[in-house]
Amino acid sequence: MNRILVVAISLVAGVSIVRGNGADSLRHPDERHLKNVRQLTFGGTNAEAYFSFDGKKLIFQSTRPPYACDQIFTMNIDGSDQKLVSTGKGRTTCAYYLPGDKRILFGSTHAHGADCPPSPDKSKGYVWGVFNDYDVFVANADGSNLKPLAASSGYDAEATVSPKGDKIVFTSSRDGDLELYTMNLDGSDVRRITHSLGYDGGAFFSWDGKKIVYRGGHPALPSEVSEYRMLLREQLVKPGKMEIFTCDADGKNQKQLTRNNAANFAPFFFPDNERVIFSSNVNDPGGRFFDLFVMKSDGSGLERITYGGHFNSFSMFSPDGKKIVFVSDRNAKARYEFNVFIADWVE
Repeated sequence: MNRILVVAISLVAGVSIVRGNGADSLRHPDERHLKNVRQLTFGGTNAEAYFSFDGKKLIFQSTRPPYACDQIFTMNIDGSDQKLVSTGKGRTTCAYYLPGDKRILFGSTHAHGADCPPSPDKSKGYVWGVFNDYDVFVANADGSNLKPLAASSGYDAEATVSPKGDKIVFTSSRDGDLELYTMNLDGSDVRRITHSLGYDGGAFFSWDGKKIVYRGGHPALPSEVSEYRMLLREQLVKPGKMEIFTCDADGKNQKQLTRNNAANFAPFFFPDNERVIFSSNVNDPGGRFFDLFVMKSDGSGLERITYGGHFNSFSMFSPDGKKIVFVSDRNAKARYEFNVFIADWVE
């Protein structure tokens, strides 16, 4: 999922300053749903910070010295005790805690080589690498006892866990297209739940485990279909337009929530299961700046949440619904710097 951040890095070129005041200086005055915004990481490219089941920890990915590409780290929710828990080899993505918080899962290419995968050919435009070298792994919370989970010969990544603690949803190309699958926590009972040509990914369960929200990019015109298939053979996809969808946990009752022809991604359910928060560039005609938005689970009632910085995304609520964690370039001290922030949520 962090490939979207790579696109943002390519688009957002400046250093972003938030004009707040007083003790809550990291909060833009128009961000009325946020309070006590606090920065947890300082420097590097950080993304996809997700709460542990007990709400006391965060697991996230970061490109920081001495690592040339993303590795997985954990930290306390105040930003302290940051620890590497991946191997330090290959490239990683999309980490999550398992129930009980003693085990974690994440996607990684390390089993196929210690080096970072090569960057995609820029002559193809903005493309992401969906490399077959990505596999989903489970490990102890400190990174020990690392094992593959439901591995295939294709791309396997973007795995998240139901708050009910019984299922995992992930993206795989094992059947020739980038589709969503579910499985048990031990990797058994793998089931495909989407069936439309295109890239379905970045999926999360609702808090009651009954629904899944995700982003999808589905080519429609013959030229788009041809380009999609050609790039996928090269283990690449072009982000382009992405819309937000929901479906039942078994894939039934699929609904499209956004129809704005923008880049919409990183959706997550509110604790009430009736609203979805997501990131989008819908308000920027140039497509460069991303903010957090909220809508009802039927796609209505769109409300903008963030105004500070040029990139705000990867939001998740704490298990008690009182806090929200997100990634932003606000308060960046260097170009291409993205950090993890946490705030109190105000209705």
